[in-house]
Amino acid sequence: MRARDLMTSPVITVHPWTSAKEAAELLSMHGFTALPVVDDDDELIGIVTEADLIRGRVPVDPRHAHEHHEATVAGRAVQDVMTSPVTAMSTGTDIADLCQALVDARIRAMPIVDGSTVVGIVTRGDVVRVLARDDTDIARDVKHRLEIYGGSGRWKIAVRDGYVHIVDQYDDDTDRHVAKLLALAVPGVVAAEAAYAGEEQNR
Repeated sequence: MRARDLMTSPVITVHPWTSAKEAAELLSMHGFTALPVVDDDDELIGIVTEADLIRGRVPVDPRHAHEHHEATVAGRAVQDVMTSPVTAMSTGTDIADLCQALVDARIRAMPIVDGSTVVGIVTRGDVVRVLARDDTDIARDVKHRLEIYGGSGRWKIAVRDGYVHIVDQYDDDTDRHVAKLLALAVPGVVAAEAAYAGEEQNR
């Protein structure tokens, strides 16, 4: 599965001169955790997150303020609070690599680009929703792909918690390898294996 299969597109973006308040409203309205920041040519130059927007924008309650609290001036525009430069990945990035980047960098969202133009975004929530796909839906999609490749009536498919087991009625190692790759490209598949029906019967 690739980033293009999972990303939200088109993606809502903001400009450096967009007000921080407007950016916060967009995040709240759409339930996002981050917004890519683009220039006049729609090229990615940064990202603004929930954390960026709340930093310094909630004043200390004066009734409970202590001397060690220093006043923080909140940025008024996105350019004052955004993270730049920003990491981005291409539409062809393997989701496994993208997920590892989200975890390693401890970020919630990854902009997806075509060249330097933002074409989508993938969040941790997007990944979790895919992992939560119903096994029946996964099996249906795997079966559809395999039937296009090798014909109907040839494959038996079982899915449990995203793990796919394929049984091939024909003894063809190459076709089973392709079947496994096709299954792995289906959203929600965690792992896949393929076996020859004759071997299954001899177990």
